[in-house]
Formats: sequence, structure tokens, C-alpha cells
Amino acid sequence: MKRCNSALLFLLGIFVLVTSPQALAQDGMAIAPEVCLECHDDVVSPVNYGKSVHGQNACTSCHVEVTSLDAHINGDVMPGEPKCVRCHKKETSEHYSSVHKLNEVKCADCHDDIHSHSYWKGDKAKVLTKCTSCHDDHEDYLESVHGKAVLAGNKDSAACNDCHGLHKIEPLSEVDPHISREFHTLVCLNCHADKEMMARNKVFNVAVSTYMSSYHGKNFELGFPDKVAGCADCHTAHNVLPQNDPQSSVNEANLTGTCAQCHPKATDMFARFHSHGDMTDSKNYPIMYWTFVGMTGLLVGTFAVFWIHTLLWMVRGFVENRQKLASEHTGKEDHHISEPHKQYVRFKPRHIFLHLTVIISFLGLTLTGLPLKFATQHWAQVMMEFFGGTYYAGLIHRGCAVLTFYYFVAALILSFDFLFIRKDIKGMWLQRLFGPDSLCPNLRDVRDVIGMVRWFLFIGPKPTFERWTYWEKFDFLAVFWGMFAIGGSGLMLWFPEFFGYFLPGWAFNVATIVHSDEALLATGFIFTVHFYNTHGRPEKFPMDFVIFNGQIGKAEMIEERGDQWRRYEEEGVLEDYVCKKVSGPVYDFCLKTFGYLAVFTGIACLLLMFFAFMSGAGH
Repeated sequence: MKRCNSALLFLLGIFVLVTSPQALAQDGMAIAPEVCLECHDDVVSPVNYGKSVHGQNACTSCHVEVTSLDAHINGDVMPGEPKCVRCHKKETSEHYSSVHKLNEVKCADCHDDIHSHSYWKGDKAKVLTKCTSCHDDHEDYLESVHGKAVLAGNKDSAACNDCHGLHKIEPLSEVDPHISREFHTLVCLNCHADKEMMARNKVFNVAVSTYMSSYHGKNFELGFPDKVAGCADCHTAHNVLPQNDPQSSVNEANLTGTCAQCHPKATDMFARFHSHGDMTDSKNYPIMYWTFVGMTGLLVGTFAVFWIHTLLWMVRGFVENRQKLASEHTGKEDHHISEPHKQYVRFKPRHIFLHLTVIISFLGLTLTGLPLKFATQHWAQVMMEFFGGTYYAGLIHRGCAVLTFYYFVAALILSFDFLFIRKDIKGMWLQRLFGPDSLCPNLRDVRDVIGMVRWFLFIGPKPTFERWTYWEKFDFLAVFWGMFAIGGSGLMLWFPEFFGYFLPGWAFNVATIVHSDEALLATGFIFTVHFYNTHGRPEKFPMDFVIFNGQIGKAEMIEERGDQWRRYEEEGVLEDYVCKKVSGPVYDFCLKTFGYLAVFTGIACLLLMFFAFMSGAGH
């Protein structure tokens, strides 16, 4: 047994001698690291290499050219650049399209400690050390809130890699401006949209929501960041400092200059704009808060009253419609009106043209304004793409605003003409103002409202009306209120630098709330209440065409505006309003087509608004 053991040990010794690293290398087999270290111990520390991330790899895993030890010793084969791609395919792919690759910065230029490279374990200070070894303009960053926090060991704070990445670093100065502008905001959202991260670092946690609710943020959300200011435009890219720091770009002393980068004529008053004003924060932004509360109350109150009015009318109108049908079926309905289809003039051409202008401008404003209001919705982004972007949508919006100012001025001129010039209206201007032909509310409208409510509740007859009903007067007066609310706020937002000369910047915050909510009120009211009152009620459905041809039938006029008919009879002027000729088929076809398109467009917008609110995209 002892002789056998001795023999085995002898053979094992020979095997080890023959198969030593040098022997294996000389036979063309893999070269063990120990062999390399015999010559290159001045370059590679065996201890450090063993502890490094590459410690389990042989030298020839990277220096793949060296396959023969003899050839290498003789100088015939020398190792080239390490072939990092063999293991790091993803990183190499990202680096290949980066700005570093374009500037011939190789892997080893950053990873110069390749033989002792250790796991970074999320230590952002190591990233700073690497980046600042080449980028000597890093002082601003190191003095910023981000840089100081990273050096203090805060892993939440933004280091170079958080914004620029580790390997796929894009050349922002040379790429598509759209991508470059998007970068100015997108990288900030990565951290600042994380509410938990912001809370544990005691950072202003509504920065993202307030930015996204602004005109700048909505453009970014819609995919057009190149048209507005991003985060870095105001706060800078690297030198981000607290607002109370005198060197901060958003410090009160520097704010006007910061605004002037995009608004060259910005004043100190202009710079008082609350960039991150929160209209739900009554403590810090009381004016914005109470404006928001007031507008919300106006919306809720108006819709509550008129939607209830509309629902009651729908039910009562449906019942009356069926009752009439039953009466006609049994012969109880007395058709005593002679020439029931004889046409009378209700509107003159100037009124028709004015109404067409209102429709065109209102739909144009709605179609270009809704995508901005509900910028987070996919349909809003599709609509904005259709217009060619927010810039062209803005041009259309402002063009329609000009039309709005036109018909407002036209309405003022017509009102002046009615009160002071027209010869066919009796009385002085005060009598005209509260007379039956006026659109100004009077005591009769109170009686008509009470009469309609009684009719809704089946406790009284349906009232007859004069030339104008109370809901038509409301629609007319809403134009005047809308011009001051929507028109006034819209002008402020259109020419902020001009108004910034004499109005404080927070006035634009107020204008934004008013403009947005008043526009929502107008569109919601027109596409629900007005559409029903004008076109949707049973006796008018699917459309009341009177506003397009200005003509109303005798039977319809007697039934709906009986008091006006009787007044005309008593005054002996009925024949003055008989149509000389009815509108032609081509005219009717074109205008009805336009009318139906307008109604369907309005209903489509209403559905999109409803979908947006159901998706939680209200304010």
C-alpha cells in the first residue's frame, strides 16, 4: 500500500511540473494571470486586481490578441485596446452613439483604474470624481444644491449621471433642437416628480404639478418643449441654488434678468409672476386661491342652475310633444291658423353674418384651446399635431380672438344704433332699453322665468314670449361678460410684456385661471344649454334654422312669440315683416351643412371634455 501511494505522488508531481502555467502557455493554451504578473507586476497589483470587479477574469479576457506567450515575449504580438464589448455589450452600444465616442473618448479614458476598478455601489461621489477630471467647468455644479448634497453623501441628489447618463451621453448642442429643449425639463422630472423623494429631502413638492399646469408645462406635455421655457432655462443647468441665495438665478434680485432671456422687455413688475404658484394654497397664494374659488363657484352655480333648467325642460317638453301628438291623432287639436307656413323676417342679413362670425370664432377658439386645457390627454396631443404644433394653433387661436373682438365691437355699434339712431323703434333711449324689442333684461323676464318653472312642474301653462326670451337675453349678455373675462384675460396673456409695465406679474396667474375657467364655462354652456335651448328641444330638433336664413313661420311665431305677434297686429306692422322671398335651396343646403358641422363639432368637443374629466384631467 505504501509503495502504491509513493508512486502516485511521484506521478502527480511530474504532472504538475509538465502542466505548469508556463508550460501550458508555451503550448498555445490559455495564459494564466500569474504568468502575466511575473513581468507586469509594476503595472498591475496582484492584490488590487484580485479585489477588483475584473479579478475573476484572466488577462487575455481583455487582451485577446495575446494567444502565444512566446510571440508576446518576442514582441511579435502586443496587446491593443481592451475589448470591453465582449462583456459590456449594452454599455458599449450606448457609448458608441455618445458625445464621448464622437470626441474619441474611449472606455479606458474614464475607467483608467481598469486593474483595480471596484463596484461603485451607487456612490455618486465617484461619478463626480470621474467627470470633473476632464470637465474643468464643474465649479458651478459643485457649489450648487445638487453638488453639495452629493458630496455630503445624499444618494437622492442629482449627480452628472442622473441627468446625462453614464454611457449614452447625447451631444445636446448638436442634436435636434426639439430633443435638446426637451432634455432641459425631462431630466428634472425624473427626480422632482417623485413625491416621496421630494418629501424626504424637504424639497418643494408641487414644482412639477405647478409647472405642468402652466402654459410652459402644457406645451412640454403636448410635445413642443422647444416653444417654451424649461426647468433649466430658469434654474440653470448646473448652478442650481436656493432662491434666497444672492447668486441664484431665481433670486428676487436676478429674476428680471432670468425672465428677460425669453421676454426681452420684462420688467420688475413682470417678474413678480408666480412661476410655481399653487391656486389651491390659500396661505402662500391667497389671490390665486380666491380667484380659483370664485371661478369654481361661478362654474358650479351656472351649470347647476341651467342644467337643472334644461333637464326639467327636456322632461316637460317631451310630455307636451306626446300630448300634442295624441291630440292631433284624435282630432282634438284645433288648426285655426291660416297660412301657418307663411314666412316672416326675424333677423336681417347683418344679424346672420354676425352670428356666423360668432360660430366660426367660437369653434376656432374651442378647437385650439381645449388641447391646451387638457394637455395630458392623448386626443389633445393628436389635435395639436393636426394644427402643426402649439405655435400654429396659437396663431389660429389669436386669429379667432380678433374675430371675437370684431363681433363684440359690432354688437356695441348695433346696440348704439338701436338705442339712439333707429327710426322704427319708438320712445327715448331709456324706453328702448327696457322695451319689448330690447335684449336688456326687465321685469317681464322675471315673470317669464316663474311661468316656465310652473310649466316645468305641471302647475301652469307654458308662457308666451315677446321678441326675446329670457334665455336669449342671457346668451347675449354673456357675450359682454365673456369679453371682459375671456377677452381681457386673453389680451393680458397675449401681450404679457406690455401689461407687465403696469400690472404685477401675479396678475398673469389670475388671468390664466380666469381665462381657462371662463373658457370652460363658455364651451360647456354653449354645447349643452345653448344647444338644447336652440336646437335640441323637441319642437326644434334637430336644428333651428332661423339664425341662418332669418325667417320664421307664422304658426311657429304665434306659438312661441305670441305676445310679439299680437303687438305687431296692434301696431299694424305685420305686413312690414313678411318675407319678400324665401331662401333658396343652394343657400339653405350650404348653411344647413355648415350648421350641422358646427353642432356635431361642438358635441364632439363636449364628449372629449367629458372624457378628460372622467380621466381626472380637470384643472
